[in-house]
Parts: sequence; C-alpha cells; structure tokens
Amino acid sequence: MEIRLKRIYETPSEADGLRVLVDRLWPRGIKKDDAKVDLWVKTLAPTTALRKWFDHDVAKWNEFRTMYSDEIRNNDDFKTLVERISAEPVVTLLFGAKDTEHNNAVVLAEMVKNTL
Repeated sequence: MEIRLKRIYETPSEADGLRVLVDRLWPRGIKKDDAKVDLWVKTLAPTTALRKWFDHDVAKWNEFRTMYSDEIRNNDDFKTLVERISAEPVVTLLFGAKDTEHNNAVVLAEMVKNTL
C-alpha cells in the first residue's frame, strides 16, 4: 500500500485512491461534495487540547509528535483504520494545515506505515 499526504484544498484526483480526512474539524471553505472524502476519521485527530497547544508551532514539533503518537496508540479506532485501509493500493491522508511537513497527517502516516 502507498500512503500519500495531501492538503484537502488541492484538487481531488483519481490517483489519490481512498481519500481519508484526518482532521477533527471540517476544513473551512470546502463543500463536502467537492472534497471527495471517502472516510473521515476525526476520532484519530489530535485532541482539542493537544491541537490548541501545538498551534502549528514548529518549535513544538518533536514534542507534538511524541504526544500525538501516544494518543494514537491508545485509540481503538487506529486499529480499525489500519484494518479498513490495508487492502487499498493507494490511500491519501487529507489535512487542512498549511504546513505540509509539520501536521498530524505526517505523524498518522508514519504510525500506519510502521503498523503494516
């Protein structure tokens, strides 16, 4: 399986495969019909407290990764997600953050890859 990352604000593509939104909040300005989201796993997004604490501050990135990884490991929905996507040839994790290198989708993708 190939796991890709993509901002939800980018145009959907057939090459995206299964499109999975991994944010807790629906992205502003995106209509649900236009987003072409196949699965929304808001229960695997960082908790509100962690999301607000991180606030996309790159200086907090390493600590955020550790804290968010712990949240994922303790979330029963993670196993369900892995089982659901394991047979898909391509899965694209969608996120709203402007920073494409420091966001929850990056951490979640690493966790999925390490589990498969």
